[in-house]
Amino acid sequence: MFPFSDEELKKPVENSIQKIRPTLTLDGGDITILSIKGNKVYVRLEGACKGCSSSSNTLKYGVERQLKEDIHPDIEVINIPHGQEKNYQIS
Repeated sequence: MFPFSDEELKKPVENSIQKIRPTLTLDGGDITILSIKGNKVYVRLEGACKGCSSSSNTLKYGVERQLKEDIHPDIEVINIPHGQEKNYQIS
């Protein structure tokens, strides 16, 4: 069982994302946190990151790695493409 509630994770996730945001914006991109459920953080890549061929590497080796270092090794980042929020029941 993951040791944090969704609410407990909100601020640490936001803080961790802020660490990587400058790198994303430097390349014309950004990231939006859509939801946190259990150990999964649902995000949407924005700007130049949205559809970039390196976006999966950005998520795995940038965003997710930062969250794992800062918060917990079992945390997972899932990208939700624009317009697909309903398919993932994101609230």
